[in-house]
Amino acid sequence: LSLSLSHTHTHTHGSLLLMFSVSRAMRLRTMLLNNLKRLRRTPALLSGLSSLLLARTDHATKLNHLLCGAGGVCQSFVTMAATRRAAVSGIMLALTLSATTHKSNSNRGVASMSSAKQAHATSATANNKTTAITYDELKAQDSIVSSLIIEMFKREPSFQKVAKAQTTSILRRDKEDGEKLQQGIQLAIDKGVIPAKINVEPICKIYVTGKSAESVADEIIKKIGPDAANGCIMTLQGLSGTGKGTTVAMLKSKLPNATTWSNGNVFRCLTLLAATYAEQNGLELKDAITPKLLDSYTKMLTFGKFNQKFDVKIDGLGLNMFVSEVCNTALKSPVVGKNIPTVARVTQGEVINFVQCALRTMADDGVSVLLEGREQTLNYIRTPNRFELVLNDENIIGQRRAAQRMGGEAFKRIENERGFISKIFGMKPSSDSIEIKLREVLQEMSKEEE
Repeated sequence: LSLSLSHTHTHTHGSLLLMFSVSRAMRLRTMLLNNLKRLRRTPALLSGLSSLLLARTDHATKLNHLLCGAGGVCQSFVTMAATRRAAVSGIMLALTLSATTHKSNSNRGVASMSSAKQAHATSATANNKTTAITYDELKAQDSIVSSLIIEMFKREPSFQKVAKAQTTSILRRDKEDGEKLQQGIQLAIDKGVIPAKINVEPICKIYVTGKSAESVADEIIKKIGPDAANGCIMTLQGLSGTGKGTTVAMLKSKLPNATTWSNGNVFRCLTLLAATYAEQNGLELKDAITPKLLDSYTKMLTFGKFNQKFDVKIDGLGLNMFVSEVCNTALKSPVVGKNIPTVARVTQGEVINFVQCALRTMADDGVSVLLEGREQTLNYIRTPNRFELVLNDENIIGQRRAAQRMGGEAFKRIENERGFISKIFGMKPSSDSIEIKLREVLQEMSKEEE
């Protein structure tokens, strides 16, 4: 439902009045007549609208005539004595009842806890029934709604085709990225920056099929033990699509003093220093990333507590700054963005050594550091808390990715199409309309794979 309101201010009463024009009143009448079956408390709605939206008697008379002239929709429409608060309550009551009618018919209560939502997804799977998805579930954009989308579409050929294509693409990209990363590791070994042979601690495999991110996080915390709350380093690896990022986010929310770590800003720092050195000395970038120069750039970076928080300080070549202050400016400048792939290829070893020291510093200070990434680099991080997320069937990777894309795009379109009044009064689309939108997105994704 979408209404266009014009706002005028009256200095006499000192309050904002909402005025309807005659044409808008006619549109309101049409809307009400077309939706009487859905609006359970129409008199309450009309009464509320009249007292809230009509500010002058002549407007009230015109609107009353238009509405009541359609067959006695409401015998006594104008209730000017009603208070503004009562009017709002009337509208909220009417719209809430109409918006929740369809939801109640689906025989599902509101599941506010993620565990309750997971039970709903599991029950739907066990009973082999078509799964309905509520607006709140779609809005969450989490692993629960992905599971519900998979359950809804997994038997449909179009979804199977999209999921298979996604799985193939992800596995191929993971393999290519791993090979490129290993080349960088071998280069660091050849330079003598990191050792060729390392003793990697045992890796605990966590099978995530059918589990929520919360249950996976709880399992990891239990295996880590007391160190999870007292400060530790935890690495998490696995194929793309197994839920590493979601699991790390859940761990961070559950642990009392946890932080995530990304190597990205360290690579950006080294790129900024290399580009600065090349500019100051009139060199091409390839001449500014020799092993000796890279070693000097690394010594210009210091990790520690600055201004009561952990940070990386850049001090050299005329630069004196903290990463937290320039992460969205200097470290994302065009010169850094252009050159970071070249620098990252030859600085894997330097970054590994820097990160290892930084992580240990934080863990010794009682911080639980969560690091997710690829096996090639994580093997050089010393910690007994090593985990790998594993799926029983690799095809689930593609299903998850397809479901994530479908859910994200469907929610975006639904939000763009929702009317002003629907958003103001919390009116939510039905499960049927959500399924229609999901199918629309799936159809487009299927055509992309043809």
